[in-house]
Amino acid sequence: MPTISMFYGIIILLFFEIKEKHHLPHIHARYQGSHASIAIEDGTLLAGELPSRQLRMVQVWVDLHREELLANWEIAKEGGEPFRIEPLR
Repeated sequence: MPTISMFYGIIILLFFEIKEKHHLPHIHARYQGSHASIAIEDGTLLAGELPSRQLRMVQVWVDLHREELLANWEIAKEGGEPFRIEPLR
């Protein structure tokens, strides 16, 4: 999965594979041993888990970068390499 951002020990990845059914645009977040899928549209936790503080940071980051994330989702759907997005500061 391509890494599109990293901040405060959190790694944000975006992956789209045609053979799998991805109904909602989403990102993957990893922090230490935790993994989660988070909806781009509203920051909802779709699967997995993150510590509450890190989940909230990812949700704020998604809110700040929603348009870029949706553009990346479309690029990935077409088989392209998603671009990097500024980290949360």
